[in-house]
Amino acid sequence: MQNLAILRPSISNASDDRRFMTRPGRIQGSCAGGVGPGSGGWQERMLVTFLLIPLLVVSCAAVPTSEHDAVVQPDSVPLPSPAYYHFLQGYLAELANDVPKAVAEYRAALHYDPKSAFLRVRLAALQFLSGNMPKAMAMLDQIESAQVRDAPVLVEMAKIYAGGGQFDRALGLYDEAVRLNPERGETYFDKGVLLLNLKRPQQAETVFTQGLEHAPESHFGHFYQGKALEAQEKRMEAKEAYRRAINRAKRFEPAYQALLKLYELDEDLQAAIQLYHEFEVSVTPRDNTFRKDFVRFLVKQKDYGQALDILEQMIVDEPQDVKMQIQRALVYVEMEEPHRAVTELEGILQAHPSELRVRDYLGWLYEQIDDVEQALDAYRTNIDLDATFYDSRIHLGILLYRLTRYEEAVQHLTRAAGLKPGNSETHLLLGLSYLQANAFQRATSAFEKGLEYHPNDEDLRFNLGAAYDKLDRFPDVVREMEAVLALNPDHTDALNYLGYSYADRGIKGEEAVELTRRAVALKPDNGAYVDSLGWALFKIGKVTEALRELQRAAELVEDDPVIFEHLGEIYLIQEHRDAAKAAWIRALELDPHNEKLIKRFREVGFGGRRDGGQAQGPAPTNNTGSPSP
Repeated sequence: MQNLAILRPSISNASDDRRFMTRPGRIQGSCAGGVGPGSGGWQERMLVTFLLIPLLVVSCAAVPTSEHDAVVQPDSVPLPSPAYYHFLQGYLAELANDVPKAVAEYRAALHYDPKSAFLRVRLAALQFLSGNMPKAMAMLDQIESAQVRDAPVLVEMAKIYAGGGQFDRALGLYDEAVRLNPERGETYFDKGVLLLNLKRPQQAETVFTQGLEHAPESHFGHFYQGKALEAQEKRMEAKEAYRRAINRAKRFEPAYQALLKLYELDEDLQAAIQLYHEFEVSVTPRDNTFRKDFVRFLVKQKDYGQALDILEQMIVDEPQDVKMQIQRALVYVEMEEPHRAVTELEGILQAHPSELRVRDYLGWLYEQIDDVEQALDAYRTNIDLDATFYDSRIHLGILLYRLTRYEEAVQHLTRAAGLKPGNSETHLLLGLSYLQANAFQRATSAFEKGLEYHPNDEDLRFNLGAAYDKLDRFPDVVREMEAVLALNPDHTDALNYLGYSYADRGIKGEEAVELTRRAVALKPDNGAYVDSLGWALFKIGKVTEALRELQRAAELVEDDPVIFEHLGEIYLIQEHRDAAKAAWIRALELDPHNEKLIKRFREVGFGGRRDGGQAQGPAPTNNTGSPSP
């Protein structure tokens, strides 16, 4: 069954805050195929239809009884036949939520009136609501819809077919229902909701407009017209439609919520405040769903004072609602007052020590105020209370990774991966921890495992390629980097990594230049990318251009030893020995354990090594005085 996104919300009646389910009403016509006036049977004496109990998937949810649907009271109906008797028993069973008995009684009624389309639709609806779609569809398929002359019956058939994914058939039934009774506005609205679910908002708008011609006071119609307009990015018209819905039903909450959302998108704080106060007066001052939405909007607008005032009132109204207290703490975070947030959450934990999620939030806050030991303790306490609590497992693993305690990080990230094996982030973090611990084979295993669940994850593929590089599996490196670029041609890290790898190995020089040049074009101020481009140009003999790029890289990143090592090589080729020596000394200051460069430094006659691994010679503090390209 296709899960459609747009569901009709519940409606509040203007004079009563209770929710209404659709009630039975009269049909002006026949329920049986081809049966009309004078045809006999219980339909002639009392023709009754049920609008379906709200379908779980599409269109109509609870609506107030309209003035056009006269409610049939069972005690006002004569008992003229066995069919009606069993129908009545089924109706009462439905009201008591006794679905098996209702099905049995409707089947008994159908025995006495086997041509009744109405009874078959009623049975199909019950099967549908029970989750038995095959039986529901089979029951409908027994009805010759062309012989059904009652628009409400056709509408209910359409709803079931839509719920079963037969959308074209449902739309055809709606059209036939409109043809039979073109003045029934609800038919248009039901069809329009289906079109919205099918992401056909322009058609839906047309249908809602047609329905409003027949039912101009329907707040439902105006509301869904607004939904169709909003889906087409017609915000101003959508706001007007939602306002019309509110004007026709002052307590219709969904219209307020939809209008608030548009005010939020437009960042219209004053209009949102006015709407909030209108909602308090017309609907209720204690609707937490609407208040939460409004608080979120206020925080986004940095109106923290009013947001906190509303949260305070919500906490007074529902002092046991821990979520509201957490929300207040998060407002403090937005206000950049983490210590107030910590105090708030610590107070919650004193009253509710088993609230793992609160303690997990608190651990994160401890990290924000650099109280690492408290953060570690919060996460570990949660794990002691519940070893399967994923959030604290992964947060502890991440914190240990940041603290370069990779072996401990691996332990917790491994457990986290076992708890949620389909989470790509866990495998990524585990692989990175293994990389930092120089456990390259295990790193590749972690990345490969993640890719079993997420084969198109760019981060997993990129880091798998980097891990293969550590294992000298260059063909695998190329394969993974090319796979990343196939997924995202503008993945700058992959462009740079592959291009530099080619250049450093002295292969595919022109492609190396092309790849690194693309990376620099996307991020021109990334010093590492500029260095890679310079090195690739140097490798194909374009020394002057290479020197220009490497000098710019050194200006962008002043503490990268690789850049100064490359710069020294180019100066040496150009026989600028003093500049080459200065560049290499700077590289060795930044990386005194670069044995390859130390050896190269001595081979070209720049001298030996000082204590601490640095090459002899003065150490310039910048790159000024270097020769121009």
